[in-house]
Amino acid sequence: MAPPDRISLAEIREKAKLFGTSADLDEGSSPTVRELSECLSFSPGDGRIWLDEQRMMLVHCASMGTLRHEMIETIGTERTRAMLTRVGFASGVRDAELIQKRWPNSHPSIVFAAGPRLHSLEGVVKVVPVRFDFDIGAGSFYGEFLWHDSSEDEEHIRRYGIGSEPVCWMQLGYASGYATAFMGKMIIYREVECRAMGAPHCRNVGKPAGEWDNSEEDLRYFNADLFAQSRLVGNTAAVAPARRNTHKSTEDPVQLVGASGSFNVVRHLVDRVASTDATVLFIGESGVGKEIFARTLHRVSKRSTRPFIALNCAAIPENLIESELFGVEKGAFTGATASRPGRFERANSGTLFLDEVGSLSMVAQGKLLRAVQEREVERVGGTKTIPVNVRIVAASNRDLREEVKAGRFREDLFFRLNVFPINIPPLRERRDDIPLLMEAFANRYCELHGKQVTGFTQRAVEALLRYDFPGNIRELQNILERAVILTPDGFPVDVSHLSLGETKPQFEGLSLGAAGRLTLETAIGSARAPAEKLAGPGISSTGTFSFADHEAQIYLAALEATRGNVSAAAKSIGLSRAQLAYRLKRQSEARRPR
Repeated sequence: MAPPDRISLAEIREKAKLFGTSADLDEGSSPTVRELSECLSFSPGDGRIWLDEQRMMLVHCASMGTLRHEMIETIGTERTRAMLTRVGFASGVRDAELIQKRWPNSHPSIVFAAGPRLHSLEGVVKVVPVRFDFDIGAGSFYGEFLWHDSSEDEEHIRRYGIGSEPVCWMQLGYASGYATAFMGKMIIYREVECRAMGAPHCRNVGKPAGEWDNSEEDLRYFNADLFAQSRLVGNTAAVAPARRNTHKSTEDPVQLVGASGSFNVVRHLVDRVASTDATVLFIGESGVGKEIFARTLHRVSKRSTRPFIALNCAAIPENLIESELFGVEKGAFTGATASRPGRFERANSGTLFLDEVGSLSMVAQGKLLRAVQEREVERVGGTKTIPVNVRIVAASNRDLREEVKAGRFREDLFFRLNVFPINIPPLRERRDDIPLLMEAFANRYCELHGKQVTGFTQRAVEALLRYDFPGNIRELQNILERAVILTPDGFPVDVSHLSLGETKPQFEGLSLGAAGRLTLETAIGSARAPAEKLAGPGISSTGTFSFADHEAQIYLAALEATRGNVSAAAKSIGLSRAQLAYRLKRQSEARRPR
């Protein structure tokens, strides 16, 4: 039997008495460890682990200890501390982005509690809150936490023993990055007790940078330039959160976006060849973005102010390809009522992009070869040659070497085009780019179609990350445009809105169960309406000793504000009615004397 939808004010006050003392209620708090675990998925088939949309990896603690030891012995303690602090800071910022994206409508105090739980889930350390107060509007912040069984401590002590300085550098960076991302101002954590100094556990305190004495001593570890220049001097400037590696163009209809190693290799090759006039041949499956890379090559080259002319060779009939390439004189054939330049002339001093060049007939290949070799063209029906200064960029979804062996492509033309080949791998081989492309396409089509989609459900993210995309980026683009159109305003894109091939969209993968073990999962998600943020004098973003007390106060204040209406209270703090009812029950049971 479902619990009643309305709770009397007397019952609320009775529950408030039960929440009078602190207790560790992390299991029933939001986001719970179980909910955070659902963000973690394993895809052993392609060798990837995902935390929401971010790729993760399992690393031996001993290996990290070895790396830390090598760094200390090679570049010194100060530089090592600075580098590890910045790595931790970037990790904290990314986790904060994940939490804010997955639980956008929950109360700040509830959502902030997910940081320590997520850090524990990642296997770094067990975090126990001691005191926690913050007010985003006023800019005030104070956090005090205990760290138990720090993996960073263990590896340092194993190699260096007990010393006189705290050593949890990466974890301090993480805590600072996470808090900074939430507060919108620089928060610095200091380790006031450390196991590496002989303490039974680590204790750290976080405050705004301006409230610490000698904060320059801490801020210098966040400034890479100072250490690169071998100058250990203070800098009080706020540290900007690390941003993803993206390459965007407002000129292109589809932005060039990516972060994977394969993407960066292609981008590096494009940058290296851009300053030259060498002929470039892009090779890759249909839909991988060959034309977008070609346009990027032109844009960063010394010809960027000159024309970029594209021709899809596969779309032009054979009897018209010559006139399209070289132009036509008036009266050259029936219907030629005026002279017009071809693509070579129009691209003069700029770039000519020949897409699907492998589809040209042998006759057209011979004429193209002459134009490429001689740097001059002759219009159809014309009698004079026209010199052209054109950079040739070609693309093919076929292996032209195999086409040469099969006798379908001229070897001499192949060698003319294959001066600087760049292979663009398919999307299934660079899955790290999928989350960025999802975000870019969703934003584009929301603006184009006037939609207000709030993001993606976890099931939709996992389905897209596991899909093979035979049509590559073009297919992803079409899938997301359709999904944005189908998704109601104010809802996230879900699996049911995706069209992944001809089968019903579902997926299999490994996920982390409640017992901490991986389980095989086959699932189809469902959409849920986003809740609105709670606003009003009854809710405070400050507290005293535990996250559980914060959340208990928020739940009760929400019930007070809605006069005991459980559904309305749940909606106001970003939970479902069932979630709030369950947590109220669990918290009441935990507080009741045994």
